[in-house]
Formats: sequence, structure tokens, C-alpha cells
Amino acid sequence: MADIGTARESERQAMVEGQLRARDIRDQRVLEAMAKVPRHEFVPIDQAPAAYEDRALPIGQWETISQPYIVALMTQTAAVRPGDRALEIGTGFGYQAAVLAALGAEVTTIERNATLAEQARRNLARTGFHGRVEVITGDGTDGYADAAPYNVILVTAGAPRVPEAFVSQLADGGRLVIPIGSREVQQLHLLVKHGAELSDSVLEACQFVPLVGKQGWPQAPWPRFFG
Repeated sequence: MADIGTARESERQAMVEGQLRARDIRDQRVLEAMAKVPRHEFVPIDQAPAAYEDRALPIGQWETISQPYIVALMTQTAAVRPGDRALEIGTGFGYQAAVLAALGAEVTTIERNATLAEQARRNLARTGFHGRVEVITGDGTDGYADAAPYNVILVTAGAPRVPEAFVSQLADGGRLVIPIGSREVQQLHLLVKHGAELSDSVLEACQFVPLVGKQGWPQAPWPRFFG
């Protein structure tokens, strides 16, 4: 019988080759980070068998862990470099934060749901990322001014508009990757700060759970499955 760890590593390599490299993920460092981080450690136990499938997975509390391709696309778009200060909005179970840390970023991640935030801390500690990622519980739409400015801000929930806090906390030359649109569908945007100006590039259509908070959508049950 094959060793479980070896089998999962094989699944992870297949994910990288079949879902990422076969599409438009070309950044070798992103591919290596996705091959390194054990995605099955960042999903609920009942979802672990599906951890490396080409789809988003529910993690409870109306939230999801994003499809591997979307994680890789957002990470590649952000052009994360070692030593970058990165802010993630929407921690979930901690997977995206672990990928950012694997790329050498100093990561702060914010999760509004205290139960998920605590689970993310446990997941990150168990997989060796605890000292490289700080998990904050709070309203992510306010950003996190205490560790600003950020070279990278990744938003893993759909926003109706770009919260002003994200722009003000972005460093000059910093990259903000964010889904913007309606509750039902968004477009993934890359915004780059140049002094007082922002350039804006639209990447592709996507579907995320809503970004809830003072500068996002109002709280409401969200039974549909996105991410």
C-alpha cells in the first residue's frame, strides 16, 4: 500500500502540472510554492479527499477555499517577491496565506469569522507557517493599518468597489488583486499604485463569496457556492 504522504504529494504534483502549468501559470516560483504547500491540510477533514481537484471547496461558515487555479492566478498576478509585505483579506483556512509565505512574503491575513481564524492558526502552525503568517480577526474591509504599507494586497472575496483603506495602505509600486462586481459575478482586477495614481487591469471573470464589512457588502446569509 502506497504511503499516504507520498500519494498526496503525487496528487499535488498532478494538480500543478494539469491545472496550473497546462493553463497560463508560468511563474516557476508560484508553481514551486503550490507544489510545496499541502493543500489537504487546509480543508475540512471531510473535504480532504477532494483537496487537489480543480474546484473550490466549502470550509463552513458560508466560506470556501478557492480553486487551485484561482489561487495560482492571483498569486502570479501579484508578482510576490521575497521580503514583500503582504496583506490577505479573507483568511479562510489559511491556504492562500501559506502560499504567500512559501514565496518569502511577510504575511498578515484578516478573517472576520473568529472560528475560521482560529482554525487557520492551527493549520498554519501544524504545517510550519505559523511564525511567517499573522492571523488577525476583524473586518478586513478596513485593511490593517498597523503593518502598512503593503507591497501586495490580495482580496479573496468579491467586493462591490475597491475599499479606500486598501488603496491608502498600499505602498508605492504595490499591487492589489481584487474581484470587483456584483454578488453573483465579478471581474478580477490588478491595480498598481504609482504615487497618487492607480493603474487598473482587468483579468477575467470570477465568482467569489461576498466581501462583507463596512466597506463591502452588508451581512447576509449566502447559500450559493463560489470561490
